[in-house]
Amino acid sequence: MSIEVKKQKQESSQSLIYRFNRAVQRSGVLVEVRKRKFTEKPKSKNLQKRAAVLREDKKKKFQELKKQGKLIKKSTKRRRR
Repeated sequence: MSIEVKKQKQESSQSLIYRFNRAVQRSGVLVEVRKRKFTEKPKSKNLQKRAAVLREDKKKKFQELKKQGKLIKKSTKRRRR
């Protein structure tokens, strides 16, 4: 999908860019591109199962460390730079 904006008489380049940006936003091109950017290919069943097993193992390990009191507490506040 192409967007075409032609310069009008006595129009500055700034206003031309502004009109183009508005046309792009209205067309929905950016939304579509952002959706495609983060789309992942579907994983095979074996990979999904393996990932699920690894997640469960990680959860169990976390719970075990929590019971033993060996977890390092991270600060929730963000520091300013």
